[in-house]
Amino acid sequence: MLGGWGAAHSAAAGLLGALAACSAKLALGAGYLREACAAALGGEEEEEAAAGPCVWLHMVLRAGCVSLVFACNAVMWTFFAKALHYSSSSATATLTTTASNFISSAILGKLLFGESRALLWWVGISLVLCGLLLMHTASPGSEQQQAEKKDK
Repeated sequence: MLGGWGAAHSAAAGLLGALAACSAKLALGAGYLREACAAALGGEEEEEAAAGPCVWLHMVLRAGCVSLVFACNAVMWTFFAKALHYSSSSATATLTTTASNFISSAILGKLLFGESRALLWWVGISLVLCGLLLMHTASPGSEQQQAEKKDK
């Protein structure tokens, strides 16, 4: 059961890392928040009318996104430390976190920014997932074999 908690904590750490990266992109990106504010307050026709409130609201949203970067990273490291504690090896926790981060980044990038991934990216993530599957399904060995290794 401990391995399941390790995988769950690793997946959460990967998701939080992706959320931190998205928050940074929103905070430092090329006007994503300003465009969203203008669209929410009046659409494209009234962009000039909505520019007044969006100027200060844009700055507040950027500050909030910067705060989210730090908060997501802090919680992400907490989950990753717990994943290391519950996982059978640090490689398993690291690979699971990395795979979760890649997949979460792809989904969030598509949803928030309309990004798409190339075929080579999908081939790469498929190889990572195959390696992850091998690591999670491989048996760690019997207790007797581990005791013999310690004696040598």
